[in-house]
Amino acid sequence: MALNLDSVGEKLGPLTKTYTWKDVVLYALGVGAGEEDLQYCYEKNLKVIPSFSIASIFNILALIGIKSNVNLAGVLHGEQELIFHRPLPTEGTLTTEGRITGIYDKGAGKGAIIVGESDTVDAQGRRLFTSICTVFGRLDGGFGGPGAPKSEVQFPDRKPDIVVAAHPNAHQPLLYRLSGDFFSLHVDPDFAKMAGFEKPIMHGLCTHGYACRALCDQLIPGAPEKARRLACRFSKPLYPGVPIQILIWKMEAGRALWRVVNAETGAVVIDNGVFEYGDPPQRTIRFDERVAIVTGAGGGLGRAYALELARRGAKVVVNDLGGARDGTGQGTAAPADQVVAEIQAAGGQAVANYDSVATPAGGQAIVDCALKHFGRLDILINNAGILRDKSFGKMEPENWHAVMDVHLNGAYHVSRPAFTAMRENKYGRILMTTSAAGLYGNYGQTNYAAAKMGLVGLMNVLKLEGEKYGIKVNTLAPLAASRLTEDILPPDLFAKMKPEYAVPMALFLCAEQCPASGNIYNAGMGFYNRAAVVTGAGKVPAAGRAPTLEEIRDGIEAIAAVDPGKEYGQLTEQLMDVWAALK
Repeated sequence: MALNLDSVGEKLGPLTKTYTWKDVVLYALGVGAGEEDLQYCYEKNLKVIPSFSIASIFNILALIGIKSNVNLAGVLHGEQELIFHRPLPTEGTLTTEGRITGIYDKGAGKGAIIVGESDTVDAQGRRLFTSICTVFGRLDGGFGGPGAPKSEVQFPDRKPDIVVAAHPNAHQPLLYRLSGDFFSLHVDPDFAKMAGFEKPIMHGLCTHGYACRALCDQLIPGAPEKARRLACRFSKPLYPGVPIQILIWKMEAGRALWRVVNAETGAVVIDNGVFEYGDPPQRTIRFDERVAIVTGAGGGLGRAYALELARRGAKVVVNDLGGARDGTGQGTAAPADQVVAEIQAAGGQAVANYDSVATPAGGQAIVDCALKHFGRLDILINNAGILRDKSFGKMEPENWHAVMDVHLNGAYHVSRPAFTAMRENKYGRILMTTSAAGLYGNYGQTNYAAAKMGLVGLMNVLKLEGEKYGIKVNTLAPLAASRLTEDILPPDLFAKMKPEYAVPMALFLCAEQCPASGNIYNAGMGFYNRAAVVTGAGKVPAAGRAPTLEEIRDGIEAIAAVDPGKEYGQLTEQLMDVWAALK
């Protein structure tokens, strides 16, 4: 049985877990909490031990092993890092998504390392914690892969500042496993012997929970929500009933190093422990070291996007042809240059680009500009646009194609090379710009509306193709004052539609913290909501044969109903529902 090396980059999840305060308490009891720890064991004023987070997503850890095809007879938890973004609630629904980020070869007879990373969000999409998990496959080395990266923690040459004694009882794994880790190694004597142990061993994560509880009690007593990061390496197995000591070295403010040792033998059970703690940091969204392209950024919305991205640390390619509103003329460098000057004057980094999005060569040149000046590409906002409004009877082919070339074809021309660059980095954010005219219709804008709805279809496929590579694609329908809307909207309404109202929604969709992909959002004047294609439950007018026109007529009310409605993530989901309805 060989490791599946193609699993690197493969998506894990999404997995959803709903839990209550009883699960929080059960976990606390499983890691040794008791009467002296009522804050973890009593629903009144209940608090969550931070390490509960890893127990709550154990199925993601199992997926790492399954997708990588690691030999389960030799599998052990190698390293674990948890980064806490906000306090864990005492109950709720968690959604976790991640991917396998690497498989490394320690050599024949020495094993292999499989690394998986995941993010967990709450029901509102707020990121709670990040898990970076290393699985050690003792029986899987020697396949000729890259060596494992080194990571050592330098402990101070002095005795620990704090020593906490603990004594897990002989039945601890039987209680801890009820929190979700049902691996046979911790309960089945025959399986344990097959794996090379004299009897079932302690869950490494159970000992990890003992350590986390001790660290919180000693360094942030009564305030486990102040835990920021917990990392360690599992170094030796421990048998149930063996006493342990948690050794803690206080370092600089808000940071400590720790180990867990077998109190009987002195052997290090958990090593390389790092614990960071303190008041929650300001949750400012930043784009430091990210590289962004904004097309049509010489004015209006594009300018507002570029300025705010730069203010928050991004390096920005300000693209603008400098043409007229209808796309005519030779263009000018002035609009893009002016925005770049504004960014640089404020201390930001930006470069101007004057290529047209309307050709494949122009789209490639825009992406090449980002790669040449900044070495990578993380964010693309397809914002460039023109208008040529006419009623359909007067819509000449020239005006139809000109609008299509900038809006729909332009997004393709830039997104294709951008997607390639993002795929290599295994990270990216692409934002399409649709319009209420495309979503709902607007008189005299057939070319514009068709292009804008086409962008939704482009997004729907890119969200699927980008999943494996950490690329998220969303679409924004901004309602904002710009040169495209200046003579379309009433003056009093135009005055209220500042581009700045659309910027927060657009930039959140470009942020690392954004959990969504494949969604459409309206934004304008301070109002925001999501638009979606919803499919009704439907009706089968005639089973086993094509219906007559009269049967369609008689059933049209049920066929046309969209309440209750359902969203589909891709074509096959809808096809399976049709098949199920027919059966």
